[in-house]
Amino acid sequence: MAMLEIKKYGDSVLRKKSDFVRKISKDIKNLSEDMFETMYSLRGLGLAAPQVGFFLRVCTVDVDPDKKSPLVMVNPKIISGSDKVLEQEGCLSLPNIFAKVKRFSNTVTEYMDLEGKCKTIEAEGLLARAIQHEIDHLDAKIFIDYLPAWKRKNIEKEIKRRRKKGDW
Repeated sequence: MAMLEIKKYGDSVLRKKSDFVRKISKDIKNLSEDMFETMYSLRGLGLAAPQVGFFLRVCTVDVDPDKKSPLVMVNPKIISGSDKVLEQEGCLSLPNIFAKVKRFSNTVTEYMDLEGKCKTIEAEGLLARAIQHEIDHLDAKIFIDYLPAWKRKNIEKEIKRRRKKGDW
């Protein structure tokens, strides 16, 4: 396993849609292991392949505080969602930036596991939020895209300030 470099906001890779995975290979399995190692080391709840420079529809999620519920989703697709709620979100690609985003509190998502089996997961609360957040990355969306323009501008100013200081 290896630590992967997290691409930060402003990197063009975060604005490219990911390709569908046609076959579960050893490379996909290794990538998911490296993604978990990276995600856990940074205390993240989820990580999408584009965040580490791979344009593949693969994401890892684990919202369990003890990190005992790892979930790898290949080619995930949200089938349904209900009960939108406004909650705080952050992102490994935008370190120490947080904002409230409205998302479904309940979702049904189809995906393929690392054995190539099609699965469906019904999620609620934080797990549902994390799944939506990671699928957004696969579609070249970032959580601040959901914010009003003035809030996005304020966040972008903060990022620019941090870059100048060398904190980004």
